[in-house]
Amino acid sequence: MTFEGFPDEGLVFYEGLEADNSRTYWTDHKPVYDAHVRAPLLALLDELAPEFGTPTVFRPYRDLRFSSDKTPYKTHQGAVVHPDGAGAGSWYVQVSADGLLVSGGCWRLESDQVARYRRAVADAVQGPRLEAEVDRLRRAGWIIEGARLVRVPAGYAPDAERLDLLKHKALHATRRWEPAEWLHDRGTLDRIRSAWRDLRTLNAWLADNVGATEKERRR
Repeated sequence: MTFEGFPDEGLVFYEGLEADNSRTYWTDHKPVYDAHVRAPLLALLDELAPEFGTPTVFRPYRDLRFSSDKTPYKTHQGAVVHPDGAGAGSWYVQVSADGLLVSGGCWRLESDQVARYRRAVADAVQGPRLEAEVDRLRRAGWIIEGARLVRVPAGYAPDAERLDLLKHKALHATRRWEPAEWLHDRGTLDRIRSAWRDLRTLNAWLADNVGATEKERRR
């Protein structure tokens, strides 16, 4: 299947799911999800895979074990690509009734990764490199996000250079687009490919300076 955009039927499906997040709605409309959400996403990822790597498509079902929100289904469909051997730094794409979201970086770091990240941010060479890249991404329209501390991290001075970056426990850049006609055509592929390419430097910095965790993987 060739990617030809995300059909409007898929966005309408998610509008309905937001209004009625029930097993009945899901069962009645699953053919719409399969044809107009999952199928075009898989086609998109097949075309991106040769350049970026093998994707992981997230399940549409929510993990309810530790959540007070017991609605069973996610109101978006996402997929992530973790470059082989990088350990840190990845690409993400998501479609929903709100439109398209593209992101890259790290969403969750273990304690050993956070320690390496902060050492690199404080470093006289690597720190300015990350700061310059984050500034460039902001100017290009990206939003810099990620869990962060309110206080100064332990072991660092209140007047430390790049303090805002030091407070981060995760770091990723995100762009969002509301529903528009271009989302329904093949040009969406070029937009996502261009956005992911724009995140290469950030992901490379994270791979080189943070890497994989040495802790046992959490479930």
